[in-house]
Amino acid sequence: MKIFFVSARLAALFFLFDSGFFLSLSSQLRKADIDLFVVQTEDIMELNLLAGWIGMLLGVVSGAVLGLFFHRADWMGGYTSYRRRLTRLGHISFFGLGFVNLFFGLTLSVHEVPVFWAQVSSLSLILGAVTMPLCCFLSAWRKPLRVLFPIPVLSIGLGITALLINWNAISP
Repeated sequence: MKIFFVSARLAALFFLFDSGFFLSLSSQLRKADIDLFVVQTEDIMELNLLAGWIGMLLGVVSGAVLGLFFHRADWMGGYTSYRRRLTRLGHISFFGLGFVNLFFGLTLSVHEVPVFWAQVSSLSLILGAVTMPLCCFLSAWRKPLRVLFPIPVLSIGLGITALLINWNAISP
């Protein structure tokens, strides 16, 4: 019974594809996408630029807080301890992913990317910028929480991949 429903669905998809339904829908969506590009892309650019600068500020603040204690050789188990390394990584990730968001916002100002994929990239990069330092600090606090690291890694990977795959999707 399940095989029948799967093959019926596939047959319907093939019929729609053969009839040109997807091609006409795709061209209509592309035209609408280009018409909405300017307004929505400016919002996306602004969001990522803001996220980038907030990341920079949080990098400075977290560095100032960590700097209050770095002179103590035994703080958090010493310089090479797991806790202290993860805390430093969290601090630096604010800056690194802040720069990634800034560069993404600036990229959208000079290069057109389809709005949907720009939104996917934007939200993925922002999610990565929020979750990477969070995962670092949580992992420094409780070592088993290191299993959360795929969240920011996959998010940032998705954001960069979505941008690169759609780099020339809108031709002038």
